[in-house]
Amino acid sequence: MNTTANTSDCPELSVPAPIFFTIGAVGLMENLLVVVAVIYNRNLHSPMFCFMCSLAGFNTVASLTKTCENVLLVVADEGQLKKEGFSETKLDDVMDSLLCMSFVGSIFSFLAIAADRYISIFHALRYHNIMTMRRTAGVLGTIWTTCGVSAVLMVRFFDSKFIMICFVAFFVLSFAVICFLYVYMFMLARIHARKIASLTSCGGEKGHKRWRGGGVRGALTLTILFGAFVVCWAPFFLHLVIMAVCQTNPYCECYRSLFQLHVLLMTSHALIDPAIYAFRSTELRHTFRKMLLCSEGIQPLFQH
Repeated sequence: MNTTANTSDCPELSVPAPIFFTIGAVGLMENLLVVVAVIYNRNLHSPMFCFMCSLAGFNTVASLTKTCENVLLVVADEGQLKKEGFSETKLDDVMDSLLCMSFVGSIFSFLAIAADRYISIFHALRYHNIMTMRRTAGVLGTIWTTCGVSAVLMVRFFDSKFIMICFVAFFVLSFAVICFLYVYMFMLARIHARKIASLTSCGGEKGHKRWRGGGVRGALTLTILFGAFVVCWAPFFLHLVIMAVCQTNPYCECYRSLFQLHVLLMTSHALIDPAIYAFRSTELRHTFRKMLLCSEGIQPLFQH
């Protein structure tokens, strides 16, 4: 994507390949750990954790793809692989498609988690009837299928500025929708909590604390996750915007010279998410500890 010649006075920033490889490998292990924890711990078999598992799955795809790409680039730099060959070009398209799929999948996962948190907070009594595991599986299947098809189409027609603009517009629109949903959710949560507190001074305060301790905490966790996603991916999408609208401006070219840093931030997103899971979820921390220490205490979690 950074193929236009840099004619500005800003030198191209180069990030050493071992850094990319290390971040990709660690992110891959972390996200695989999240996926395994959710699959094998029956206490985590809920819609919210299934959507988190899907997000970790997309991060796993991104980490694995970047790790493989870095290995191939090192091999190509050693002269053992052609960068312009037919097979190599097709392989590069496959990797780009997987990266696009991981991005689009992350966005859809955030949307699904936001909707799940909204239902759990404001339709708590009907939550288990609305968010059944069968519906959750259907949503996940739709997300993965849609992301796979759209990623292939994006890479196939990415030379078109229309596709590039649609790609960036999707990011901006999704960001606006998720932000609106979270702001709306927290505003209603605050109003609802005040109504509960006003019913009775003592009992209402306890109800207020209990209510805030459940669904709102989950929503706050996902707000932090989405914030990390925006910080890591926004510079890359600004790069795409600059490629589309001002390729020759010196200031734009200076920003484009930081392309590898933008890719590094994008790759680091898969490394950050599992740390947020572990920090915010007691159940996940408990499962990680037992898995890593091979504790026998994890066995009852798998039993029916």
